[in-house]
Amino acid sequence: MRLSQVFIVVTFSATILFSQEESKESSDSLYFQFDPDSLYLSVGDSAVVTIRLLKNEGESANSPFYIHGGKRGTVSVYPRISDSTGVANVLVKVYRPGDLSLNVRSISTKRLDRVKDKMPITVPYPPLARIEFDQSFAKMYEGTSVQFKATVYDDAGLTRDETDLTFTTNNSSVAIFDDFGNLNAKSTGRVKVIAQVDNVTNSVDVRVVKNPVRGMELSSSVDEVRTGDVVHFKATALARGSRTVKDAPVYFSYSGIADYGIGLPASGQISQDGRFVAETSGLYTIYASSGGYSAQKAIKVVPRDVKKEVELVGYGLVPDVYTSDLWIWPGIGKHEGKDFALTGTWGADGNAYFWDVTDPENMKTIDTVKVDARTVNDVKISDDGKVGVITREGASNRKNGFVILDVSDPFNVEILSTFNNDMTGGVHNTFVYENHVYAVNNGRKFDIINIEDPSSPYRVGTYELKTPGHSIHDVWVIDGIAYSANWTDGVHAVDVGGLAFNERNMPMIRANPLLSRAGKGSPSNPIPISYKKDPTGRNHAVFPFLSESTGDFYIIGGDEDFPFGLNANKNEPSSARGGFHFVNFNDPDNPEEVAIYQVPEAGSHNLWVKGDTLMAAFYQGGFRFLDISGELMGDLYKQGREIAFFLSSHKDGYLPNAPMVWGAQPYKDLIFFADMNSGLYAIRLVSEDEKKEID
Repeated sequence: MRLSQVFIVVTFSATILFSQEESKESSDSLYFQFDPDSLYLSVGDSAVVTIRLLKNEGESANSPFYIHGGKRGTVSVYPRISDSTGVANVLVKVYRPGDLSLNVRSISTKRLDRVKDKMPITVPYPPLARIEFDQSFAKMYEGTSVQFKATVYDDAGLTRDETDLTFTTNNSSVAIFDDFGNLNAKSTGRVKVIAQVDNVTNSVDVRVVKNPVRGMELSSSVDEVRTGDVVHFKATALARGSRTVKDAPVYFSYSGIADYGIGLPASGQISQDGRFVAETSGLYTIYASSGGYSAQKAIKVVPRDVKKEVELVGYGLVPDVYTSDLWIWPGIGKHEGKDFALTGTWGADGNAYFWDVTDPENMKTIDTVKVDARTVNDVKISDDGKVGVITREGASNRKNGFVILDVSDPFNVEILSTFNNDMTGGVHNTFVYENHVYAVNNGRKFDIINIEDPSSPYRVGTYELKTPGHSIHDVWVIDGIAYSANWTDGVHAVDVGGLAFNERNMPMIRANPLLSRAGKGSPSNPIPISYKKDPTGRNHAVFPFLSESTGDFYIIGGDEDFPFGLNANKNEPSSARGGFHFVNFNDPDNPEEVAIYQVPEAGSHNLWVKGDTLMAAFYQGGFRFLDISGELMGDLYKQGREIAFFLSSHKDGYLPNAPMVWGAQPYKDLIFFADMNSGLYAIRLVSEDEKKEID
C-alpha cells in the first residue's frame, strides 16, 4: 500500500493535533474520585465503589479508565474498565489480608499522559485456625534426621506463610529439633513432635528404632561428564549380610576441586534423589550417607565446549522510533523465492514497516502501513503468507484492537479490515493459527477471532481465568494448544483443538503429554489442560519445548521486570531484569520448575526454540544462544551452556549505542531479531575457525 504524500501529511497533522489535546487535558489536572474513599473488609467480603474520572473543577472527563487490584491475587474487580463517560460502579472483593488497594489508570494516547491513583483497602488478618503437617514420619532410625514441614491455615482457609512456626519434642533425650526444622533421632524410644504458632498446635507421634544400616553403596553409569550434564547417582543402604534397607534416609553431598585453581569454587548442585550437575569443570566427589555410614564416588567434569561465534550478516536501521516485534516469511506468488520481514513500532505514530530481506546484507523497507495507534506492539503473518495482523494500542479514538492486512504483495500491502469490538484497552500480543487470531485483549483474556474471510472477522471464543486480579500478557499456539503467559498465574496450556488422531500425528501426540489430553476443545470452546503458577508474579512470555535429546516436554516461561523503571518513556536506556524458567510438564498434573536461565544484570523478553537451542532476547543483555540439550537442572547460565551472544548497539540508533533486544525468529540458516533501540538485524552462528576465515 503506497501512501500518497498528501495522506501522510493529513494523518500526521491529525495525530499532532490529537496529541496536543491529550497533553492539554492532562495539564488540566485529571483526577479520580472514589466513593467511599476507603474500605475496611474481611477476607471474602465485597463492596461497591463508585469511581469517577474528573477534570478541572469537577467536570466529567468523558474518558474511560482501567480498574484493577493492587498486588495480583489479592483483589478482584468488576468491571475492569469504566464506561465511556469515565464512571464505574465497581464490585470489589478481597481475597487476602493486609493493606491492599484498588488501583485506577486513565487511558491515553501517550504513556506519559496516564493519570494513576489508588484507594486503600484494609483487610484484617483472620485468626489462626490449624496446623497441618506436610508429611509425617511415624518411624525413624536412630542416628538419622528428617526435616519436618507444616502449613498454617487461618479461619478463612488461607495459608499463613508469615507466621513463626516452631517445632519441639516432648523428650529431647530421644529426638530433638535444630533451628531449621530437622528432627535428629538420638536414641530409641517414642517421642511426640509438636508444631506450634501462637496458641495453635498440632502433634504427631514418632517412634525411633534401632538403625539396621551397616554400610553404603554408591554408583553412577558414567565417570566423566561435561558441565551442565545431569548425572544420576544410585545409593543403597545395607544391613548385615548386604541386605538392602529400603526405607533408610540417604543424604547426598559433594566436594570438588575446580580446574582453574584458587579463587573460584568448584560449583554444582545435588538433589536429595541423587541427581548432580556441575557448573564448573574439575574433579568432584559425591557422598551418600545414612546413620553414620557413607560411600563416595569421584567424577571428572570437563568443559561443555559449545562456544561459537556470531557473524553479523546485515541490519535494517530504524533511527527515528522505537522498534517492537518482528516476523519473517517467504514470499508467495510472483514473489516466490524472496524473503520478507515485518516490524512494529513502540510509543511512536502507528507505523508498521515491511522489508525485503532476500539479501540480508542489504535489507530495504518496501512499504509502510500506518494505523491510528501509538504502539504497534505485535506483528504476525499467517502460515500461507497471505494475511498479516498488527496490533494497536493508544488509538486517538480509543478504538484499539488489531488490523488485518493483505500481505500477498509485500510491496503493496492493503488493509482488509480492523477488529476493535470490546478492545478499548488495546491488544498487546496476537498469534495467527489456522484462520484464527488469538488476541490478548486489555491484558485480561485472549479472544479468538475467525478470519477465514479476513475482510469480515468475527469473535468465536474467549478464554479468561477466574482468579482474582488475573492478567495475561502473551499467547502462542502450536499443534492446537494455546500456551499463555499470565503473570502471577503463570503458564497455562489450553486445548483449542489439538491434533487429529491419525497415524501421521501419533508420534507427536505420544511425545507431548499435553497433546494426549487435547482434542476436546476448539476455538469456540477453549478448554484448560494444565498450568503452573509463577511465584515471582513476572511471567510475561511462553514457549513450549519438546527436547529432541531426551523427549522431555517443557513450557518455558519468561520474566519481564523493570525494577528501576521503564526509561524508554524518557528516551533513556532501561535496565531490565529476569530470566527464563524451564517447567517440566512430563506429568501435566504435577508440573515442576527444574531449571532457570538468567543473565546477570540483564532482563529477559521474548524467546524462540529451534531443536535443542534457545534463542533468547535479553533486552540490554543482547541476543543469546543457549544449549538446552540433555536433562535440565539448576542454573543453566553458570553451566557453560551459553553458545554465543551478540550486543546490537548502533551509533545511529534511536537510542545510540544501547542494546535492547526485543525478540527473535530463526529463518533458513539465519536468525533475525528486533532491537528496540535500533531496528532489524540478521546474524548467524559460525565456528571459531569459520570466524577466523571471515575475519
